[in-house]
Amino acid sequence: MTGIFSTMSGPITNPLIVIPALDEAETVGEVVAAVQVAMPGCTVLVVDDGSTDDTVAAATQVGALVASHAVNLGVGAAMRTGFHYAFRNGHDAVVQVDGDGQHPADQIGILLEGLESSEIVVGSRFGSDHDYPIGFVRRLAIRILSRAVSIHCKTRLTDVTSGFRAAGPRAIRLFASHYPTEYLGDTVESLVLAGKVGLSVGELPVAMEPRQSGRPSQAPLAATMHLARATFITLQSFIRRPPQGSQALVGPTR
Repeated sequence: MTGIFSTMSGPITNPLIVIPALDEAETVGEVVAAVQVAMPGCTVLVVDDGSTDDTVAAATQVGALVASHAVNLGVGAAMRTGFHYAFRNGHDAVVQVDGDGQHPADQIGILLEGLESSEIVVGSRFGSDHDYPIGFVRRLAIRILSRAVSIHCKTRLTDVTSGFRAAGPRAIRLFASHYPTEYLGDTVESLVLAGKVGLSVGELPVAMEPRQSGRPSQAPLAATMHLARATFITLQSFIRRPPQGSQALVGPTR
């Protein structure tokens, strides 16, 4: 493993890179290979979320472990599978990396370094020298959601919908059983849940690239509907009580 990293509870000795993937055969092999170069010795787990193309073959050909869902369950369910694997196999950090090429592998170390002062570290597309292209309405949605979640987590966040993030040991214990799987659960609601049980959340600017495959929805109407839906779901997550037993998994609030 390149570099020496620590979590708030000690040095990182066994990190896991989790790559949720749905029909990413065109890019997932390159993503896995890049991670292996940037983080030699790290375990890479691709969670195939019901792909209908050759995603599994592309991942296994370059040496990744693969866990497969029989049907598409969403990114939240894929990450819960990843966290469950991490918990069962003694990993002390989890880094989520998208399979579409957005998250440069050479930025993983930045997130792992952040675990020394925060138990969850979000990689922000904003605030670095890299200008990430994003539409006005979508940027507005991210800004509104980030301000709301910042208040809840008691820290300034700018990119709560970012899927490029790292989690330490206490977060792994929580998310192995209770990672939210609903719409926005894998991003916004997971941070809200973390705040409710006393996990510290931080953010660091990272460079990201546009999607290398697939076609994101950028139409103004779709973005507006996304903003309305996201706001509603976020309000629900603030009101919802933490899952029963979740506080016991992470222990006393620090």
